[in-house]
Amino acid sequence: MTMLSDLAGLDAVVDVLFAKCQAHPKIIILLRGDLASGKTTLVERFARRLSVQGVSSPTFSFQHIYDFEGGRILHYDCYSKSIIEALELGILEMLDSEGWHFVEWGDSQLEKILRESGFAVILVEIAKQGDQRSYRIEE
Repeated sequence: MTMLSDLAGLDAVVDVLFAKCQAHPKIIILLRGDLASGKTTLVERFARRLSVQGVSSPTFSFQHIYDFEGGRILHYDCYSKSIIEALELGILEMLDSEGWHFVEWGDSQLEKILRESGFAVILVEIAKQGDQRSYRIEE
């Protein structure tokens, strides 16, 4: 599924992701896109739907955790990490905990490992198109 949206219409994209996440107590959403394409903005808007405030990019800390009533959002940034570094940091163990896991810069190697290990994975590819973004969402 592909959706085109500006910032004002981002809630429609969040609605699609939220519906997919509700069926899983543990799911991984891999976010791909160029720098400043809106990966963190998407996570922030998703979290706001759950009354979670203060979402920021975990670029320098690798992981941020946001609790909400009935669950948890775990937000990772793999931009500066190779797959080996991420595995050494224990990303598979982190992703095996209950919650909705958003992984910025989750590459195809990580996706392959996760799918082969039986994790529920959603891939979101974000592309700039002028003032709008294209969101390709696939399970």
